Amino acid sequence: MSGLQIDFRRYLPFWEKLLPEQQAVLTRNVRSRSYKKGTMLHRGSHDCIGLLLVVSGQLRVYVITDSGKELTLYRLFAKEVCLLSASCIMHNIQFDVLVSAEQDTEVLHVPSDVYRRLMEVSAPVSNYTNELMSSRFSTVMWLMDQMLSKRLDTRFAAFLVQESSLTGSDELDVTHEQMANHLGSVREVVTRMLNYFQSEGLVKLGRGKIFLTDRKRLEILAETNQK
Repeated sequence: MSGLQIDFRRYLPFWEKLLPEQQAVLTRNVRSRSYKKGTMLHRGSHDCIGLLLVVSGQLRVYVITDSGKELTLYRLFAKEVCLLSASCIMHNIQFDVLVSAEQDTEVLHVPSDVYRRLMEVSAPVSNYTNELMSSRFSTVMWLMDQMLSKRLDTRFAAFLVQESSLTGSDELDVTHEQMANHLGSVREVVTRMLNYFQSEGLVKLGRGKIFLTDRKRLEILAETNQK
């Protein structure tokens, strides 16, 4: 569909700084797309699909390590923008990241060539793009610091607390494989860690479920800095 009635101000801070003809270009070219949970949206640097504005749902941005493990860089939620799916618009910068839908997700899609042309002629668009890219870099660097400076049990506790906050429940519906992918680990290590957490009274394991039984201690463990 084209010509959608969209309040771009909810997604793009520079919208009101665009010229009327530039706003018209975006309005004409944006498309609404829906993806089922588990769908792969972006498969790396050679798959430059364009800018994705998340309307609802949840996206996961991740990489595949040299050892073949998945590692989550960050997640994107409603009103957030996925820029790395359009990394080809930035000269000499490519990111071999993957983007998938963690929930049924609706996005607004701006083609790469359309956004590139706007960025080339509009200083507000260019500035926003640079700021967003800088923010994503900071997030990735923070993640690298966490991996280098914190023990796996600490990162694991932080993941459980974050999942609980996202779902609003202490009952988590997440597989060992999914947790391993988020943390850049393997399923066997996650299973051992969960069994250890259960023996310590931090969680209770059910059939396909994880129940947080001592959230306070998990939060304290998540803040531990020593590796």
